Amino acid sequence: MTKIIQQPKIKKLEKLIFNPMVQYQTSFHPEVLRIQNEAEFTRIDFICYPDRIYVNGGWVQISGESFIRPAGSKERLKLINAINIPIAPVKHYFKSIKDSLCYTLYFPPVPKGTTTIDIIECEATGGTWFNFYSVSMERIKQKKLVVGN
Repeated sequence: MTKIIQQPKIKKLEKLIFNPMVQYQTSFHPEVLRIQNEAEFTRIDFICYPDRIYVNGGWVQISGESFIRPAGSKERLKLINAINIPIAPVKHYFKSIKDSLCYTLYFPPVPKGTTTIDIIECEATGGTWFNFYSVSMERIKQKKLVVGN
């Protein structure tokens, strides 16, 4: 007699996109490393390198007003948590131009069926905000992105 062994139930795999394609961003720094889209949250991992115009690389922070939105919509999913990056006005100062900072931002989950999102720190003029437009929730980088001034 053959004994049938039942396979354990495995949780549905997380939806992960590594090195997502970004159509446009307002600064060379930071880079989007990974997006994790779950029913409970959207997690976005970044890496930020210092700006070489500063002797020690300068500083970085994130606005507490940051949000994501499905590209082309007005819906704002506001920042829930920031890991390893200070929220303004507190700053992280780089120790040298060879330094880097990996950090994670958590937002509410994006609506089902969303294929691209915008990641917005601030859309006001006169700042060096970290804004990313048309970030793919499906495709990885295949071409050079366009960076604004």
